[in-house]
Amino acid sequence: MNIWNSRSVKLYTMKVHDKSKLMNSIQRFLLCSIYSNNLVDSRVPNPILPYLMKKLELDMTFYNNQLDRLEDLGLIVTKQDERDSETSTSDIICTLTNLGRKQIKVVLVGGVFDLLHVGHIHTLKSAKLLGDVLIIVVATDSTVSNLKKDRKIYHDEKSRLELVSSIKFVDKAVIGRKKSIYDTVEFVRPDIIALGYDQIHDEIAMKKNCFDRGLNLDVVRLSSPLPELKSSLIKSELGNSFYDL
Repeated sequence: MNIWNSRSVKLYTMKVHDKSKLMNSIQRFLLCSIYSNNLVDSRVPNPILPYLMKKLELDMTFYNNQLDRLEDLGLIVTKQDERDSETSTSDIICTLTNLGRKQIKVVLVGGVFDLLHVGHIHTLKSAKLLGDVLIIVVATDSTVSNLKKDRKIYHDEKSRLELVSSIKFVDKAVIGRKKSIYDTVEFVRPDIIALGYDQIHDEIAMKKNCFDRGLNLDVVRLSSPLPELKSSLIKSELGNSFYDL
């Protein structure tokens, strides 16, 4: 049975006969998906197969075989979801082992994202190129109001989360922790923090603060092909009456 469909063909633009490269790409896709699926506040991760089927509709047997292979390699651990009384192959919970986590590179980008524009897209695409998984942290409403007292915010945190989540190359978007940015970093545990060209954080200080919390990661500063394009300038140009059109 042919398990590939048009969506998978678009995703994996490689020679079908080169099985080793194909398998490596699929394994990386699965590891990244397991990581993103488990980035939730719940103590028990969500089942992985429904998540995978939403991302890429392949045969369920194929996914099960691939997960078995990853477990044999020591990259993941699987177990049945005990929250469901009925046994079902779709209720498998997967977690990455330390070895499995080392196989992927996670990039974190944080921001307000009140008005998305092409500058955001360029910056986020640059961040995505730094690793395998792009995690976006959306600032909470309370954080925004404390940092930007003189600026009006049009969208609340849930709306801003929805906006960023709609970007197809973003693997996961989460709302930041209220106490500290470093609480959020501990939650995500990225390999790289990518700062926007105009964000106020200092790279060296941020890396040291993370290291003090046991997080050995890199902090990089992204450039923008459109540095003159900012949300604050857009709001200034449009004015409040724009949303009354």
